[in-house]
Amino acid sequence: MHYHLIGICGTAMASLAGMLQSRGYKVTGSDQNVYPPMSTQLESLGIEILNGYKAENADVGADCVIVGNAVSRGNAELEEVLNRKLLYRSQAEIVKEEFIRGRNSLVVAGTHGKTTTTSIASWVCEVGGLNPSFLVGGIVQNFGASFRVTDSNHFVIEGDEYDTAYFDKKPKFMHYLPEIAIVNNIEFDHADIYKDIHEIKFAFSRLMNLVPSNGRLICGIDSPIVGEVLSEMSGKLFTNIETFGTSDAAKWQAREIDFSGRTKFKVFRENEIWGEFETDLIGEFNVRNCLAVIIAADAWGISKEKIQEAFDTFKSVKRRVEIRGVERGVTVIDDFAHHPTAVEETLKALQMKYKGKRLIAVFEPRSWSSRLAVFQEPYAKAFEYADYVIIAGVYNTQKASELGKVLNVEELVSQIEANGKTAFCLPDADSIVAHLTPELRENDVVAIMSNGGFGGIHEKILDVLKDK
Repeated sequence: MHYHLIGICGTAMASLAGMLQSRGYKVTGSDQNVYPPMSTQLESLGIEILNGYKAENADVGADCVIVGNAVSRGNAELEEVLNRKLLYRSQAEIVKEEFIRGRNSLVVAGTHGKTTTTSIASWVCEVGGLNPSFLVGGIVQNFGASFRVTDSNHFVIEGDEYDTAYFDKKPKFMHYLPEIAIVNNIEFDHADIYKDIHEIKFAFSRLMNLVPSNGRLICGIDSPIVGEVLSEMSGKLFTNIETFGTSDAAKWQAREIDFSGRTKFKVFRENEIWGEFETDLIGEFNVRNCLAVIIAADAWGISKEKIQEAFDTFKSVKRRVEIRGVERGVTVIDDFAHHPTAVEETLKALQMKYKGKRLIAVFEPRSWSSRLAVFQEPYAKAFEYADYVIIAGVYNTQKASELGKVLNVEELVSQIEANGKTAFCLPDADSIVAHLTPELRENDVVAIMSNGGFGGIHEKILDVLKDK
């Protein structure tokens, strides 16, 4: 069997390519936007990548073409596939049929924290002896990969609410056959495909309704909208519902959270002490991520001792509060945060971890929603935990403007300054490096937030500091 992936360097597509190769299939692909970590992963696997989307790429002789969700009509390669009436499928369809069907599936969904939570869950299942297959939207450092295929009956997967393909506009997570579903939180995002929060709520309600009667639906009700969806679905969900959070309303609660050293917390179930845990992960959002995994792991029979052993040895995820280097006393951190809530929670956690040090936030509006004015006001609040803020120019402004009003970076900077912060807007990575590096001093912490490559800004800053 020969699979050819159009848009192979997307996070999910690159992982699927590796999964298919591990099954012994021939795999090729094409793309025009190639950058680490996925390009590196594909190179290490020896998977051939054709540069650019061209009609002649259809000559590779694939038995099935997998069309990425970033590929749309008008793409020369896709048009040739359609004209030749070749067999094509979506990434999520292939994952479902090749890897999930017939297995126990844990699907991790939510606006924030999916990748980290899925990574924690995969490692907890591994330490717990379940030998899981998994598919994650990032490189899990414990495994050095974003995927694994085993002969186990357990599969852990990140459930993305983004649509599946141009010919299948429902969310990817609708394909993943959850035995257990975690819904960490729900907020408005993906303004390019969702009109408003009501459409997002409907998408998540459909996921909730997929969980079978012998499964578990694990819902984070610290997120008000999750609570709203549960209330609206009352009497319509025929499964076991487990609510979690820090509030008294949750069935499973994280209490007595202590950030003074390692993050420590106690778990209560129906107001009875259930266990005590600690982790090197920072921030209240990661306590919630861990709590969701604890509930899922318990459902799959993993002991508390094994859960804690996994927390002790978990190495996090690339691009999630990842320290890229320390030069001349300056710590440079890479994070994937792009939604205003994720930006705020990340900076809040970093301020707590690096108490007393100057926290510099560098943000690139690159995701579809972050490029639009829909989050103009929330972003002004999101940077309150930083001492010094730099906002890059909106990525591909012309393309973003086709969807609506674009984020006004100059206005955002003025709003941040009005909140008493030092803030600048600079067009790109090189101009930011030129401006920022002379300003840096020992003990500074630079948090760089983008969901893309951001012009290699992390290494450029570290290189300049090294040369000094």
